[in-house]
Amino acid sequence: MSLELTMLALSVALLLVLVLIQSFAGVQAQGLWPMAGPRDNLGPATTWQLRTLRCVDNHREGLILFAPLALIAAHQDIHTTMTVWGAQLFFYSRVAHAVVYLAGLPYIRPAFWGIGIVGTLMMFLALFGIGA
Repeated sequence: MSLELTMLALSVALLLVLVLIQSFAGVQAQGLWPMAGPRDNLGPATTWQLRTLRCVDNHREGLILFAPLALIAAHQDIHTTMTVWGAQLFFYSRVAHAVVYLAGLPYIRPAFWGIGIVGTLMMFLALFGIGA
């Protein structure tokens, strides 16, 4: 498996971990039975529960942009320095972003988000032979 696909698989694993954290936050805030039910009349979400939701949503949005690029690169057998660096920047910045987001650390979270976007743009440009 290429490094780009490995980074994609690890990014999916990160999403799974974040979804589990979000699920536990929901159970912690609302209780097991209300969360197992239809969830029509839940109480207000806690700050932690909302933060985990935003973290999951943010990673999912980034993954929606990155995943097709990694799959196209693999399908077209495009494996360059740009795709490798782009994939690594995306994944490692997303790990850092999640840690910083969940920890509630202000101001540096957008920097990690931006690094992930740069990695995604590198992947995109590499597919068209730009900057390779």
